[in-house]
Amino acid sequence: MIDHMGITVSDIASSRIFYTKTLSPLGYVLHKNHPGCASFGVPKGHGKSTDPAGDFWLSEGTPMEPRVHIAFSAATPADVRAFFQAALAAGGTPNGAPGLRPEFHPHYYAAFILDTDGYNIEAVCHRK
Repeated sequence: MIDHMGITVSDIASSRIFYTKTLSPLGYVLHKNHPGCASFGVPKGHGKSTDPAGDFWLSEGTPMEPRVHIAFSAATPADVRAFFQAALAAGGTPNGAPGLRPEFHPHYYAAFILDTDGYNIEAVCHRK
């Protein structure tokens, strides 16, 4: 099980805003807010990581090459759609509209967005 992970972003202020809006439909909130870094996590009781510092970190610097793909768990297909709409409104670029991806498995429902630095961010629900 992965406890936490992070990416390097070119502009921490704009990425903090992007991820605050984009991850909100999935239950994520901003946990740490420092000048050069930020972290996000799901509050206790939501069935995800309980690390009080958050499980997804942003640090300001040169974005990684190649850009990584990060998939966030969604409870329902509606949450995947809300993630996608929030990410578009926050300045993300569509990289795969919400829908079933049966090539992965019959109930794989996901949406993909490129964030402001080009990272491929996904929300996925594995239930019907």
